[in-house]
Amino acid sequence: MRWMRAIEARTTSEKKWTELIRQQQQSGLSVSVFCRDRGFSDQAFYYWRKRLSVREPVQFALVAAGTATTTDPAPIELLLASGDRLRIASGTDATTLRTVVNILREHA
Repeated sequence: MRWMRAIEARTTSEKKWTELIRQQQQSGLSVSVFCRDRGFSDQAFYYWRKRLSVREPVQFALVAAGTATTTDPAPIELLLASGDRLRIASGTDATTLRTVVNILREHA
């Protein structure tokens, strides 16, 4: 469960900084003034702006919709806010899982 809290914290930080970057761009203020007014450093702003701008290219795979043919439960099953279930099979590589999570975050 510790890893889930880490993911939630990272997601919260990413959302916070994505919003702050958007606000700065719309404000017309320099980064220095914007950051000083809000009480955080320019360095933190630039770090997050760079980090959030570096995204892996999105890759999709075709899947068949319908009932699963296996009776083996997936080791991880996520219930999404939409009511959909995301089942992650054992052996799923980290890159694929990271891509799926990033796409879900973008569409949340």
